[in-house]
Amino acid sequence: MTYQFDFASLLPYWRDFAAGVWLTLQLSAVATVLGFVGGALCAIARADGPPWLRRAVGAYVEVIRNTPLLVQIFLVYFGIAVLGLRVDANVAAVAALVVNVVAYTCEIMRAGIESIHRAQVEAGECLGLNRRQIYWHVVLRPAIERVYPALVSQYVLLMLASSICSQISAEELTAVANRIQSDTFRSFETYIAVGLVYLALSFVVRWAFWGFGLLVFTRRRKLGTAL
Repeated sequence: MTYQFDFASLLPYWRDFAAGVWLTLQLSAVATVLGFVGGALCAIARADGPPWLRRAVGAYVEVIRNTPLLVQIFLVYFGIAVLGLRVDANVAAVAALVVNVVAYTCEIMRAGIESIHRAQVEAGECLGLNRRQIYWHVVLRPAIERVYPALVSQYVLLMLASSICSQISAEELTAVANRIQSDTFRSFETYIAVGLVYLALSFVVRWAFWGFGLLVFTRRRKLGTAL
């Protein structure tokens, strides 16, 4: 049996694919920003918080890292409905992605924070810096630079994992592909095309993070040298 590929049948749906790509990037961008902020705060709490807070954050991290993302998405989506709240599927998708990525960001950031030698903190104290200034200038900024490649990889994985949000009717790229293949009956071609789009998106997102890191960290080194 010879299979005849027909990618031309997908061309009329290019606007749908573009809309799916745009929503995928939106979900990923919002979840990345919120996940980074939440993960950094959790890392600080776990590295330097009171014992009860360290245990609470540690329990949260272990629960999230040892349960499937799909289950977490369902729990958030249907849990919000149980509470009597009605939210858009995209909002529930972002909430679930944030809950997930905060746990992974927390562990990555904690590794960066713990890599900062105690002597550097003591030097900041000798200079008269307060606790907030020490954490920002002496601990967090160098820690972020050290673990930046790991953070980038995690956020690229987050973008790819957003495809699971199609299960709650969030109209991102995979959901669009599911609808198109049911219209055209060209499943193989549809998912080949979507796979290539995700591959391209991965490179684009990674390059964007690389450029951002180059801009931020190079500028920081120049400022440090000037001082």
